[in-house]
Amino acid sequence: MTDREQYAPGPASGAQVRKDGEKWTLILVRELRHSPEKVWQALTDPAHLREWAPFDADGSLDAVGTVKLTTVGAPTPHVSEATVTRADAPKVLEYNWGGSDIRWELEAFGGGTRLTLWHNIDRRFISMGAAGWHICFDVLDHLLSGTPIGRIVGPEAMKFGGWQRLNAEYAKQFGIETPN
Repeated sequence: MTDREQYAPGPASGAQVRKDGEKWTLILVRELRHSPEKVWQALTDPAHLREWAPFDADGSLDAVGTVKLTTVGAPTPHVSEATVTRADAPKVLEYNWGGSDIRWELEAFGGGTRLTLWHNIDRRFISMGAAGWHICFDVLDHLLSGTPIGRIVGPEAMKFGGWQRLNAEYAKQFGIETPN
């Protein structure tokens, strides 16, 4: 069996939701055993993003400016312009993608990195977003550890063992109905 076949996501954890009317922000925290510099490269370099993120980038996200992001795994790829508004390596990365604000914070922690993601997501889909990012974080950790299992995103992630469970667990944690 390959590492990908053996992969199963752990329990829903490290997530919270900040609610401001209809605008909800997913906050997901993960501790990684890798340096902030290594994690920063994975968050900004198109070749690294291609291995774990739910989008491809036509350029680096490591500087303020515009880059095109293309969703992966969707029936029809959606290309949108993203504006990097802050790139303070290796600490803070902020960009707007498809009308959502995304913020990454990297903090040196115990010989590794505490990675925090803030992502504005429509409240109807916030548990789905949490489940998807949870799996992306797992794939990122495998990549940085030298045991890549390949990107698991979009409809493929939704069919993947453990995604439905994560979606239900996060929905329960957030106090919402489980979306389908």
